[in-house]
Amino acid sequence: MGKVAAILEKALAGTRLTLQDGVTLLAEGNLHLLGKAANIICRRKHPEGTVSFVVDRNINYTNVCRCGCLFCAFYRRESDRDAYVLSIKEILDKVQELVDVGGTQVLIQGGIHPGLGIDYFTEMFKAIKERFDVQIHSLSPPEIVYLAQKSGLSVREILETLRDAGLDSLPGGGAEILADRVRRVISPAKISWREWMNVMLTAHGLGMRTTATMMFGTIETLEERVLHLLRIRDAQDETGGFTAFIPWSYQPANTKLGGTGATAVEYLRLIAVARLFLDNIPNIQASWVTQGAKVGQLALAFGANDFGGTMLEENVVRAAGASYRVPLQEIVRIIKDAGYTPAQRTTLYDIIRTF
Repeated sequence: MGKVAAILEKALAGTRLTLQDGVTLLAEGNLHLLGKAANIICRRKHPEGTVSFVVDRNINYTNVCRCGCLFCAFYRRESDRDAYVLSIKEILDKVQELVDVGGTQVLIQGGIHPGLGIDYFTEMFKAIKERFDVQIHSLSPPEIVYLAQKSGLSVREILETLRDAGLDSLPGGGAEILADRVRRVISPAKISWREWMNVMLTAHGLGMRTTATMMFGTIETLEERVLHLLRIRDAQDETGGFTAFIPWSYQPANTKLGGTGATAVEYLRLIAVARLFLDNIPNIQASWVTQGAKVGQLALAFGANDFGGTMLEENVVRAAGASYRVPLQEIVRIIKDAGYTPAQRTTLYDIIRTF
């Protein structure tokens, strides 16, 4: 039996994969066989035959950011003509539009704006909760760390304050690759991987659920991709607080970093290896936002069981040249055509309705 076949047998037998196993699969694994094994594992975890999605909106409250990451085409400086900060009324109007179409999740993220303190967010979250029954799944670890630094409070105190104002759960933005060698090159002004993880573990300790993400295809090695998965898996062993893993590919257009980004084949390979490696993460999300609907649909045969969100609004990836739009009825059709039952879910993966 060859090396790859032995590793796949190991995964199918329920034996945990090592870092080197993951690297071997990414480097040498036959795409078809990887997908087949990942799909078997996925269907064991989700025998009901549904593929879920959430009706959500991604609201970027500001495009001003002090970090200036090389991979980002969205950020602006305060002095730029097209720099903006949304008022709370503008945000409430956007949430109203989401609720009007049956949405349940609002994903509020922005740049690290040097002029915005915690009061802006507590007022915003309170105003949303006073008016709407939605899950506030918002603010990634870099934003939390900056608010802690700016206010002189601890990460835990910031999270408690935001939770009390209405924050329900955290998205995994800012993870990029959880290896500081990569981060020092592509996002030198942003937080370290340990700071990212500390926010997540602290949130889990407060009873808040979060997602884990990965942006791949910049300068990282295959070993660093698997190291990222290993660090997520280790944290999940500790807390069980991650609801899902969401990888997406770097979009190079309009960025200082440039390059070519990852191919669809690399994306499907990573989805499959993530399913085989992350034995303690229940949900793997397909990224139609960066890959398009067809590759997103293919990911459902490579270990993904969730189609992400309808995203009434998405600005960050669009700024880097990817402008895929997939309305709700199209998501339903895509999932049905792949042979699964479409199911609208909440942020915490409770099923609201099936189609």
